[in-house]
Amino acid sequence: MTSRALDARLGYGDGHFEAATGVIERYVCDAESQVDLACAAARLALADAELEAGSVDLVIGGCGVPYQPLPSTAPLVMQRLGLADGSAAAFDVNSTCLGFLTAFETASRLIEAGQCRTALVFSSEIASRALPWQDQPEIAALFGDGAAAAVLQQAAPGEGGVAANLMRTYPSAYAACSIGSGGTRFDFHREPEEFARHSLFHMEGKELFRVTSRNFNGFVAELLDRAGWRHDDVDLVVPHQASPFALAHMARQTGFAREKLVDIAARYGNQIAASIPFALDVARREQRIVPGAKVLFLGTSAGVSFGGMALEA
Repeated sequence: MTSRALDARLGYGDGHFEAATGVIERYVCDAESQVDLACAAARLALADAELEAGSVDLVIGGCGVPYQPLPSTAPLVMQRLGLADGSAAAFDVNSTCLGFLTAFETASRLIEAGQCRTALVFSSEIASRALPWQDQPEIAALFGDGAAAAVLQQAAPGEGGVAANLMRTYPSAYAACSIGSGGTRFDFHREPEEFARHSLFHMEGKELFRVTSRNFNGFVAELLDRAGWRHDDVDLVVPHQASPFALAHMARQTGFAREKLVDIAARYGNQIAASIPFALDVARREQRIVPGAKVLFLGTSAGVSFGGMALEA
């Protein structure tokens, strides 16, 4: 779905949404479900790892928005992939746009503890189902649908691994980014109007920008310190694809050269939790990650949280 097609559909002048968001095009689901996307990504990841689905003994979903509130999405993905009952553990984690990094770290800790051997982590998002086209059309136009998955196993000596993980949360900006309905906050029977009003995504961009501008540089410095890396050691930065303008600001703020950033936001939009692993796969396919490379994952999420991972390829 191109931004120019959105201009025509919603009655804006040609070029309006591209100028307002920096997004040229994004992908939008038609017949597929969120679980369909997750399974497609999982099968690609398993094929890339040269593994059968039956070898997986842990499935973790890291989606910003689940398929349904209860039960979690991962058991359904496990079933659709053909894993037998009782052959694996399956559950979700939720840290919104940082969901993939949280799922990755959770799986890596369980592998390290000997609780599983082969983990499948996925992020699958259909953002197009709950966007505020009437009240915040420029916000709505930032998003795109997509999914990505990865297979994790214990690294052999010399194969690289995770050097550091870090998350820091600033709940003073909790209300800046939300979908209020779907949980226990609003009673569907007693408060139907409030339930309906809070069923769409809402974002206060200025508040998110304020928190990020004040605190993100210090967060990145702490993550690098934990990894034992200097700023110049980083070979590639895989950020959450919040928006093309946000990525440009992050590059200026953190001092990373634009050529070190994986920037696909203009072509795919903000795919919520799928943004980071989707961008990672694009970088892999473009051969931007070589053995021994130091890769830094960075992102922000509703809550508001900053998250990052330092990974040696």
